[in-house]
Amino acid sequence: MQLVVGRIGRPHGLRGDVSVEVRTDEPDKRFVAGAAIATEPASTGPLLIESVRWHSGTLLIRFAGVNDRDHAEELRGTMLVIDSADIPPPEDPDEFYDHQLIGLAVVTPDGERVGEVSDVLHHGQDLLVVRRGKADVYVPFVKALVPVIDLDKGILVVDGPTGLLDPDAIA
Repeated sequence: MQLVVGRIGRPHGLRGDVSVEVRTDEPDKRFVAGAAIATEPASTGPLLIESVRWHSGTLLIRFAGVNDRDHAEELRGTMLVIDSADIPPPEDPDEFYDHQLIGLAVVTPDGERVGEVSDVLHHGQDLLVVRRGKADVYVPFVKALVPVIDLDKGILVVDGPTGLLDPDAIA
């Protein structure tokens, strides 16, 4: 499975640097000089990272062979991706990567399947997006509400108050 870790934005300067919209918690591990990074579309890459620097809170990268603003502009919108198999598991057993959670069946403590995790949102409070038929329900990703995550069985238990998983409930 390919995971997006960044998206190439606008060129910066005249010598081929590009801004990168970071989509990883570990940019200093993912974007290092000398590393090759795959792209989506694949025909654009892989790209060899020549240099990396931060400027006013924006990640700037120069790729080998991209030596002017016009060539940098051609890369705009390209996704930078890694293979999920290349990511070591988290050291903390209670920590999970988004791609590990997406697709898990959501069940009640009694084992009744009620939906599937379709996304994980990070807005101060992490939220699981649970697809229930045609509707989405948002569940705060906290141990009190999500006491069990079993990756081997492909399930996640949600044990919340009445109405938490009801897409028609009024908040």
